[in-house]
Amino acid sequence: MAGRVEGKVALITGAARGMGRAHAVRLAGEGADVVLVDVCAPLPSVAYDSATPADLEETVALVEKAGRRAVAARLDVRDLAALRAAVDGAVADLGRLDVIVANAGICVPRAWDQVTPQIFEDTMSTNVTGVWNTVMAGAPHLVEAGGGSIVLVSSAAGIKVQPFMVPYTASKFAVRGMAKAFAAELAKHHIRVNSLHPTGVATPMGSGDMQAVLGAAMAGDQRLGMMFANMLPVETTQPEDVADSVLFLASDESRYVTAHELAPDAGVTEF
Repeated sequence: MAGRVEGKVALITGAARGMGRAHAVRLAGEGADVVLVDVCAPLPSVAYDSATPADLEETVALVEKAGRRAVAARLDVRDLAALRAAVDGAVADLGRLDVIVANAGICVPRAWDQVTPQIFEDTMSTNVTGVWNTVMAGAPHLVEAGGGSIVLVSSAAGIKVQPFMVPYTASKFAVRGMAKAFAAELAKHHIRVNSLHPTGVATPMGSGDMQAVLGAAMAGDQRLGMMFANMLPVETTQPEDVADSVLFLASDESRYVTAHELAPDAGVTEF
């Protein structure tokens, strides 16, 4: 089946690479124009490599290669005024907005007693406030369009606790609750809101010193490492696997799915 989101316009944050890029390419391949947002600058508190302007340009090129239009904006999702201005401008260019994928987020593993106030604040402001800002900037355009779909990217850590990630787990449970709350109030506008809960995904979030930092946290209680194991015999999944779930939630195939947690998680939340 082709053209599953033909004629729609989607806003995607964290779109320069990883899952955000996969979502953009998948939706463009099925007929959507896209608004691509990424900070393309060093991320706060993280140990992995940050996205660059060249990464965002590559995502734009991949969307255009699929024959669709792309409008890109470099900004921090924590800046609501900048996000609103960028979304409003993109909608003026592309004509409408139908889908929001709030994908931008950070992860800073630490043992509980190594979490600093700055790490906690950076995680919550990016993963919670940034998601709220994305909905607030985009949802009025979905209301104007007469409906649409909002996908808030949480994590398996928003269903089942993951150790050595107190701020991250707190933020992803908050995203899950936010999706349900928005779903209730936006339903009258024919807007569906769901949360997405992947397991580990092979993205640049695992680059730089990320594995060393996580390993150092796990060294304090190696028993808890088993909590990261997937039920299916796979170590990790690919961004394209998650993008398939985003496409389903963005398309009319899920027209009666709202306030739901969709978990392409390889069974990690049940294991």
